[in-house]
Amino acid sequence: MAEACDLTAVAARRLIGAKRLAPSELLESCITRIESVDPAVNAMVARDFDRARQTARQADARVLRGDDLPPLHGLPLGVKDLEDSAGLVTTYGSVIFRDHVPPEDERLVAALRAAGAIVVGKTNTPEFGAGANTRNAVYGATGNPFDPTKSCAGSSGGSAVALATGMVPICTGSDMGGSLRNPAAFCGIVGFRPTPGLVPSERRVLGWSNLSVNGPMARSVADLALLLSAMVSDDARDPLATTVHGAQVRRAADFASPTAVDLSRLRVALTPDFGFAPTERHIAEIFAEKTSQFRAVFARADDASPDCSGADEAFEVLRALNFLAAHQEKVQTRPHDVGPNVRANVAEGMRYSAADVARAMALQTILYRRWQSFFEGYDVILTPSITISPRSWRELFPANIDGKPTRTYFNWLALAYAVTLAGHPAVSLPVGLDAHGMPFGLQIVGPRGGDALVLSVAAALEAMLADNPRTARPIPDLARLRVAPRLSDAAGFIGFD
Repeated sequence: MAEACDLTAVAARRLIGAKRLAPSELLESCITRIESVDPAVNAMVARDFDRARQTARQADARVLRGDDLPPLHGLPLGVKDLEDSAGLVTTYGSVIFRDHVPPEDERLVAALRAAGAIVVGKTNTPEFGAGANTRNAVYGATGNPFDPTKSCAGSSGGSAVALATGMVPICTGSDMGGSLRNPAAFCGIVGFRPTPGLVPSERRVLGWSNLSVNGPMARSVADLALLLSAMVSDDARDPLATTVHGAQVRRAADFASPTAVDLSRLRVALTPDFGFAPTERHIAEIFAEKTSQFRAVFARADDASPDCSGADEAFEVLRALNFLAAHQEKVQTRPHDVGPNVRANVAEGMRYSAADVARAMALQTILYRRWQSFFEGYDVILTPSITISPRSWRELFPANIDGKPTRTYFNWLALAYAVTLAGHPAVSLPVGLDAHGMPFGLQIVGPRGGDALVLSVAAALEAMLADNPRTARPIPDLARLRVAPRLSDAAGFIGFD
C-alpha cells in the first residue's frame, strides 16, 4: 500500500479538502520517510518538526470546521537553505551563517505559508548556491537518491533529493545557471525556471539582473503548477516584477493547472548542445534515443538551435558580477571561511573592467534578440537538461568532458545558462534513465513570457510518456536507501573540496 508521503501534492490536497486525509497524518508520513531515508542522502538538513506538527494540528482543525482552505493547505514543504525562514536556522551553506536564525520569512516563504504549506525543514545547498554539486562545510554533501555516492547536482540539490525520495511533496528552489533544472535532471523530478520577475524576490543584490530566479520543484508538472500559483505575485521590491499601474498582471489562476495543448500543432526545435555546450557523447546519444520515440507527434521537429555565440563570455562576466556584489566583503575579510567556488567568482569579478561588463551586457542583448528571431519559427526548444550523467559528489566540478577540459567550474552547465541569458522560461522533465541507470532530464524551453505554454507542453509530454518504462519518471529504490550506510560516515563528507 502506498504511503501518504508518496501521494502527489494535487492528490494529497484533494484528499485533505475532502476530509479523507488529515494534514497531521500526511506530515507524520513525511517525517517517518525523512527519518528512515535521509541518513543515506543528507537532503533535509535543518528540521522544524515540532513547529510543523503544531501547524498541522491547526490545519486539521480548519478542515474539521469546514473553513475555506487555501491552495496548499496541509502540504508539507521543503525550503531551500538559501531562503530566509523565520525561527529556523538558515545557513546559506556557509560557516559564517552556521547559527543564523532569521527573524522573519522572506516574501516567498511567507507567501507559501499563507497559502497553507507547512514548512518541515531546510534542504541542503552548496555555499551561497555556488556550483552545481550540493556540498558545503556546514552540513556536508547530499547524495543522489539513485546512487548516494554520486552527485545530485545543485544548487537546489537537497530539494530535488527530498522530492525524489518522498520526504515532502513540494519544495522551493532557485536558479541561475540551472540550479533548479540541474538537480531535477539528476534526481528524476520536475524543476521550473520561470520568467524573471514572475516569482518576485526582494533579496537579489543586483535587482535588475535577470540571472537569478526563484521557482518551484515537485514530482509532477501538475504539482509544480500548483506550487507556482502560490509563488506568483507582483511585488514592488523586485524591479523585474513589472506591473501595470492599477492592473493585476500576474494571477495565480493563470498557472494553477496546466491547460491542454495539442502537441500535433507545435513546431519544435531539438538540439543536444545549443551549438556550444560541452555535451557528453553519451548524453547526446540518450537525447537522440529518447526524443526519437516521440518527435513524430509534433507538427514539425527540426534539428535546429538559436545562435548562442558569446554565451560563455557573457555568462562568465555577468555571473561574476553578481558574486562580486554579494560576496566581495566576505572574501576580503574572512577568506578562510569562504569556499573555493565563491572565492574564484569574486576574484574573477575583480579582474573585469567596465568595458568587460559593457561587452557582456551587449552580448547578452544580442543573444536575446537572436532568440526572438528564432522563436518566430518555433514554439519550444527541446534539449538535454544537463551535459553529463551524474558523477561522484567528491568531484567538485567536472574538469573535463569526453577528455576535453571545461572552460570554468560551471561550463558543464551551459545547456542551462544559455536559457538563463535569454531570459526564457524552461522546465526539466524526467524522461526515464540514461545508459548508466541514472535519471535523464529533458529541458523544454519556451518563448519569451511563455511560462504557461512550457508547463502545458511538459504536462502533455509527461502524460504521453508515463506508460513507457523507458520514458516514465524513474523512482529510486527506497528499500536500498533505508539500509544504506550513513552518508555522513563517508570520507570527505564535510568540507569545500
